[in-house]
Amino acid sequence: MKCRQILLASFAIITLTCLLCHADTVVLKQGQTITGDILAEKQNKIILDIGVTVLDIPKEQILQFQYDSDANQIEAEKQTDQIEQNDRQILDSGKLYSTKKTKKTSIEKAVEQVAEAVVKVKSPTAMGSGFFINPDGYLITNYHVIEKETKIEITLFQKKPDGFEKKEFKKVKIEAINPFVDLALLKVEDLNDTKVKFVHLGNIDEINAGEEVFAIGTPLGLERTVTNGVISTKNRAFEGLIYIQTNADINPGNSGGPLFNLAGQVIGVTNMGYIFFGGLGFAIPVNYVKHFIDNRDAFAYDKNSPNTGFRYIQPEKRTNMNEPKLLKNKSDKK
Repeated sequence: MKCRQILLASFAIITLTCLLCHADTVVLKQGQTITGDILAEKQNKIILDIGVTVLDIPKEQILQFQYDSDANQIEAEKQTDQIEQNDRQILDSGKLYSTKKTKKTSIEKAVEQVAEAVVKVKSPTAMGSGFFINPDGYLITNYHVIEKETKIEITLFQKKPDGFEKKEFKKVKIEAINPFVDLALLKVEDLNDTKVKFVHLGNIDEINAGEEVFAIGTPLGLERTVTNGVISTKNRAFEGLIYIQTNADINPGNSGGPLFNLAGQVIGVTNMGYIFFGGLGFAIPVNYVKHFIDNRDAFAYDKNSPNTGFRYIQPEKRTNMNEPKLLKNKSDKK
């Protein structure tokens, strides 16, 4: 028994020593030093996990703080390698998008995780939004944002220590379009060394009315705008299609942007809203988006026909304009 207690105590000491060896440090102006794991650096405070609790330390009380660069660097490299490995698996499987089970969190944290994947989409006649679905530059937007246009520009908002940096890309290829569902698949071909964040697609069967959601886009040219609300209904019928209805504000410029749940998953593509009636926004369910991407060959864009799209052919008109004769049933014959 004593040997076991000694072993457990030794293990605890070693573990504690390792934790202290790899810990971030915060030095207060009064002279105290606190070690732990810096979870986040906000504008006016540092959030520090000291093991038994999490502290919010105002920056006005901090003399200096320092990350454990070695441990953080190793962990960051591991995470980067894992992400890149997952990305390669996605593309190697033949799918252009990924799905991932993630936990719900606050809107603030979810926005921080996914905001960089949302872009501005601009054509000579329209402006909307879009979002990257993989690291190779493939993105989704609305068809009506690029309708009858081939010159398209994408603006990426990349996070930097002092804010966001705009990056514009003008070599954009139209991969596939579906005018009837109002979706378009694009690819940015001049990313070069730029690494893009991308989002994971959710499942319409796993969302419910009343669930909290948020949209990110460029309404009326106001870049990186976040609006939030709830799902009013997930199956609103309109002109032969099913839409997600939400009371999150959707305005011109939001078109083609993502509608997220609190897990940071895309559950829809915003495409309609009533300007003069707040709280009436609509999004294309994500399952339509998956079907469109999976069957992109059927909707492949024809560069020789910018207005490519499937149309119902009207039947020929009657050549005999006389009133048709009524057919009699056999039972009517005498």
